[in-house]
Amino acid sequence: MINPRIKEISTTDNFQLNLTFTNGEQGVYDCSVLLDFGVFKELKNKFYFKQAKVINGTVVWPNEQDICPDTLYLDSVKRKS
Repeated sequence: MINPRIKEISTTDNFQLNLTFTNGEQGVYDCSVLLDFGVFKELKNKFYFKQAKVINGTVVWPNEQDICPDTLYLDSVKRKS
């Protein structure tokens, strides 16, 4: 079974992504745990973090950081719609 992909996102001031998946589910993914690792350090800049967008079903930033859509789905805290 293939996990759903990302349909829409919004960012928060505390480095979280509010996600809407292609199956209609919604979830919150906390990016703060990534901010000390390699290419993700750039996300510590809140202006840059807020430039996240959806391309090809996953979340990406201008300098090509991305997070696997399976990780976003499996590790996000799901919300009731």
